[in-house]
Amino acid sequence: MEDLAFLEAWLQLLQENKAIAVIRSNDLDLAYNMALAVAAAGVNLIEITWSSDRSGELITQLRSELSDRIIGTGTILNLDQLQQAYLAGAQFAFAPHFDPALLEVSSRYKIPFIPGVFSPTELVNAWQHGAKVVKIFPIKSLGGAEYIRCLQGPLKQIRLIPTGGITLDNAREMIDAGAIAVGISSNLFPDSAILNSDWSSITNRTKILLDKLQH
Repeated sequence: MEDLAFLEAWLQLLQENKAIAVIRSNDLDLAYNMALAVAAAGVNLIEITWSSDRSGELITQLRSELSDRIIGTGTILNLDQLQQAYLAGAQFAFAPHFDPALLEVSSRYKIPFIPGVFSPTELVNAWQHGAKVVKIFPIKSLGGAEYIRCLQGPLKQIRLIPTGGITLDNAREMIDAGAIAVGISSNLFPDSAILNSDWSSITNRTKILLDKLQH
C-alpha cells in the first residue's frame, strides 16, 4: 500500500486543483515568467515540457522558488529524458504516448507518470499496465467533451486528463463531462501577451480559468 501512496496523493491533487498549466517555450526566461504568471493566479500544478529550453534547469529553479507548488514535466519520450527530469526535481511526468517502461520506472522514482492515449484500446492497455490516470490527447481532434463523456460510460474507473485543445471556454465542460483535470497551454498564453511581456494579462486569464473550474 505504501507504494501507491504517492499516486493517491496525486489523484487528490488533481481532484482539488482541476488545472495543470502547461508551459512550452524555446526561451528559458519566457518560460520562467510564464510560470510565475500562472502561479500568481493560484495555479498549483505547473508542467514544464521537456522540449522547452533548458527544461531541467527551469524545473530545478521553480522547485526552489515556488516550493509550495507542484512542478512537473511533459513531452517525455524515453527513459533517459525521464531520468533527467527526475534528477532535476520533476514531481510528475506526462508523455504524449504510452510506454510501459516509462510507467514502471516512474513508479520506482515515486513520481506520477501520465501516458498519452488516443483510443479506447490504448486507454485500457495503459490502465492494465497500472496507469491510474491517462492523458487524452489531442482532445480537439477527438470531439472534445463529448469524447470524454463517451469514454466515462464504460471506463469510469480510469481517470482522464484531456489536453491539446483546452481553452477557457471549454475547460469546465471537460470537467462536467467526467475529466478529473485539464491540461491547458497555448490558450493561457496568447502570442500578443508573450510578445509584449504582459504577464498580468496571463495572470488574469488564469484566474478566470480557475474561477470557472472551481464553481
